Amino acid sequence: MTSSRKNIGFLSFGHWTPHPDSRTRSAGDVLHQSIDLAQAAEDVGADGAYFRVHHFARQLSSPFPLLAAAAAKTKTIELGTGVIDLRYENPMYFIEDAGAADLISDGRLQLGVSRGSPEQVIDGWRYFGYPAADDDPSGAEAAREKMLLILQLLDGQGFAQPNPRPMFPNPPGLLRLEPHSAGLRQRMWWGAGSDATARWAAEHGMNLMSSTLKNDESGEPFHVQQAKQIREFRAEWAKHDHGFEPRVSVSRSVFAITNDEDRRYFLGSGDRDDSFGQIDEQTRAVFGRSYAGEPDELIDELGRDEALAEADTVLFTVPNQLGVDYNAHVLEAILTHVAPGLGWR
Repeated sequence: MTSSRKNIGFLSFGHWTPHPDSRTRSAGDVLHQSIDLAQAAEDVGADGAYFRVHHFARQLSSPFPLLAAAAAKTKTIELGTGVIDLRYENPMYFIEDAGAADLISDGRLQLGVSRGSPEQVIDGWRYFGYPAADDDPSGAEAAREKMLLILQLLDGQGFAQPNPRPMFPNPPGLLRLEPHSAGLRQRMWWGAGSDATARWAAEHGMNLMSSTLKNDESGEPFHVQQAKQIREFRAEWAKHDHGFEPRVSVSRSVFAITNDEDRRYFLGSGDRDDSFGQIDEQTRAVFGRSYAGEPDELIDELGRDEALAEADTVLFTVPNQLGVDYNAHVLEAILTHVAPGLGWR
């Protein structure tokens, strides 16, 4: 059993579909309900509201308007992404949008970024104007190069030569992108799928975000491999002087059954075992199991999860199409009935 407090948040994929049983039948529905869920999560005592980003899909895709709107309606909850696919991003626009949203939030953004996962269309980033290089067909190297530029820009140093006859007076020296949010540099997270990318994140001073899927590097259970990934990250971090302590988040699908509605939706739905499979021609992955059960059962099972013991932040995936009220209940059940038994509250 763990004994330290965890930051607890939700992770929403923002699904929507025009189906009569869905509470989110349009993109407008899911955007408005995502803002409402961030408010509701804050009200029940959660620490974070995080949103997945997918392009060419009936899901959330443009994070910064959503984060800014949620920031304007909340006061204390962290607002983040898990993750933004950098293959699709222009680093300059990213910096301006992120800086503005972070200032609106008064410094509550926690931005998870990475190369991203397999997408809905083939090489979707090409349509955004970023063709894949012949020697980088997956776009992984391009994403890391963009990340290094973003980190440099977040430092806030001037780099652009000012116009000698500007429309408005300039401060002295080279100019930086505005608005600049000074603390955001320490609140960048890299979504790592392997031990090597976790070490890369530590080398460059980013927090670690690890999901319910990672590269299968040993054949061991998912939580064991993920715990080793976290320890690799921390060992690499210790070799550098980044000037702040890193954070580590993991994601889990957990549903505490506390009433008849929970039983109707989730009784018997938890996956008892991890699964292994190919996510592309080069990568074999391990997918972490999901959990559904009575609180005492969940406390026992989650207490044996090595990666949960290593992490300081846990993001619970939510079935957003079931509506704001039910998802707030899902979070409150975890916070009230599960987290205290694990020593997280």
